[in-house]
Amino acid sequence: MPDSEVGLTPRRKAIILMSCCLSLLIVSMDATIVNVAIPSIRTDLHASPSQLQWVVDVYTLVLASLLMLSGATGDRFGRRRVFQIGLVVFAVGSLLCSLAPDIETLIAARLLQAVGGSMLNPVALSIISQIFTGRVERARALGFWGAVVGISMALGPVVGGFLIELIGWRAVFWINLPICAAAIVLTAIFVPETKSKTMRNIDPVGQGLAVLFLFGVVFTLIEGPGYGWSNPRVIAVAVIAAIALVAFLRYESRRQDPFIDLRFFRSIPFASATVTAVCAFSAWGAFLFMMSIYLQGERGYSAMHTGLIYLPIAIGALVFSPVSGRLVGKFGARPSLLVAGVLITTASVLLTFLTATTPVWALLVIFAVFGIGFSMINAPITNAAVSGMPLDRAGAASAVTSTSRQVGVSIGVALCGSVAGAAIAHTGTDFAAAARPLWFVCVGLGVVITALGLFSTSERAVKSAERLAPLIAGNVAPKVDANVG
Repeated sequence: MPDSEVGLTPRRKAIILMSCCLSLLIVSMDATIVNVAIPSIRTDLHASPSQLQWVVDVYTLVLASLLMLSGATGDRFGRRRVFQIGLVVFAVGSLLCSLAPDIETLIAARLLQAVGGSMLNPVALSIISQIFTGRVERARALGFWGAVVGISMALGPVVGGFLIELIGWRAVFWINLPICAAAIVLTAIFVPETKSKTMRNIDPVGQGLAVLFLFGVVFTLIEGPGYGWSNPRVIAVAVIAAIALVAFLRYESRRQDPFIDLRFFRSIPFASATVTAVCAFSAWGAFLFMMSIYLQGERGYSAMHTGLIYLPIAIGALVFSPVSGRLVGKFGARPSLLVAGVLITTASVLLTFLTATTPVWALLVIFAVFGIGFSMINAPITNAAVSGMPLDRAGAASAVTSTSRQVGVSIGVALCGSVAGAAIAHTGTDFAAAARPLWFVCVGLGVVITALGLFSTSERAVKSAERLAPLIAGNVAPKVDANVG
């Protein structure tokens, strides 16, 4: 859309970018800020270990399930309209979270929060793509956007720690209200309404099967330890999830305009980026969830002290997220992927030596190593996902990777209960010993990331992406990039 049609001055564009990034700030921060509040929520609302996991996972799962649908909805009905609705729903959900009288209400409010959150990031990114049309200015805008992703997720625990210490756990949801209000006002005044001239068909069957599979897997991992792995309910849900996956693959492979184009996975860089995203964010989700319980429950640190120990992660994100982006631009995805994989593996190995008396300086080293490794991962997986894709499919490919990030967090938190359930049961068990199997799983995830960093950037991988591009080019109309989350 030319500037002359909507009167977009540089100042107005900057305000639009700021309002879009405000939405990114609250959605990304909310995915991590709640982790520091978990011990306080457990005490105040008498929550079980599985309920605590659902507080985190219902948010990330719903977010993952609706990201691409919300992007397509914004294309169809107007991006500004859907963005504003998302802000209102997210604000209402946040308010209900802060007022929740019991754990069941909190979980339901988190679900509502996620519904609103799913309307924000993909639509905001679509707005940015429409407003910043020049190649250089769009690259700068998207670079700023990417930096906010890493920084906001890393700042969540630090900000959460201070809020909980000064006010209480409910304050981690109050902080969203003024930010939502500011974004609503800025959007109403400065953001022009846009729609796609061509729109993808909505695929409710594929969407439903994907949601059924994701919830089935996470339910099995979270509830399995409590009900027992041989419990008929757990087995039935696991079987339903498996059937949903098979049905999804068969249905999507035969559909003209599928929810997820399965041909994308013929590209080794794309398939590897998806798996890498799941692995990295699984380790990240498990790390945040377990370490908050360890620091406050096992070590007896205050929420503020816990937030300060998380500070190296925030500093790592602030410094190394842009470094990773520059490395990808200059040398490709391999260096950043390898650094990320090696550092996540190293941090996970160090966590296996954790005890109830590990010195604070050693904890800070572990957090710094893990934080730097994690901050290096976003730029290369996005680059690897779209590597070799036609321009009109790059957005859809990136959307799948964005969804994989949320799925990864959900799986990571779910693994905490299924692999290290005794550590979060608060029954006097030696936390470090009970959590050790989880850290070995994270070591494995780090090794997979490292291996895929080599494999996904090999000559064979590049050729697989080059072979795929002509097969999918032009099959779906442009504007698919609106679906990126």
